[in-house]
Amino acid sequence: MFFPGWWLLIPGMLLMFWAQSRVQGTFNEYSRYRARLGMPGAEVARRILDRHGLHQVAVEVVPGVLSDHYDPSAKAVRLSEGNYYSNSIAAVAVAAHEVGHALQDANGYALMNVRAALAPVAGIGSTVGPWLVLGGLLFNIGGGFLVNLGILLFLGALLFHVVTLPVEFDASHRALAIVDRLGILQGEERDGARKVLTAAAWTYVATTLYAALQLVQLLWLREQDG
Repeated sequence: MFFPGWWLLIPGMLLMFWAQSRVQGTFNEYSRYRARLGMPGAEVARRILDRHGLHQVAVEVVPGVLSDHYDPSAKAVRLSEGNYYSNSIAAVAVAAHEVGHALQDANGYALMNVRAALAPVAGIGSTVGPWLVLGGLLFNIGGGFLVNLGILLFLGALLFHVVTLPVEFDASHRALAIVDRLGILQGEERDGARKVLTAAAWTYVATTLYAALQLVQLLWLREQDG
């Protein structure tokens, strides 16, 4: 953020702040409303998994707030404590979304595999890439090699975020279709779940835009040096 050209990131930062505020506000709102069937998130996840024959996929509780995720290597849907035990509309929506990822895994959803392959590159690219660019420009090491390497690594991180978008959107689409088909959420409850998942989707959009602007910043730095 504090690299030269930081002002290029302002639109992305504003969108990220707005998205985080929206997801927190929407989640808190629908955490106050109990789903009519009264099933906690853990039971919702288990029921959907069993209905699709995924008896081998575990449903586990993990510490933290909104730390929910699906672990494809362990074949486990992991729900934060609040969502694991809660029977709120928000908890049901999040649980169904994570099961959506389990269904993607079971169905061989190609983009999920692409994202998994990009994850190691993304971790390195997002942390090391900008510093390689800055170091190459400040100390003129290796001609333009370090700068270009840093940009290339960061491009891998951006691709990870781009691929994440359809993966997350698809999981939410599956989740909403499932809770509707199985009658887990009814009437206005489905609208509430949709709002929760839509708000969460905006955080991925904001993160992707911010990463894209970071790449623009790195390219701008290279051009300025040239």
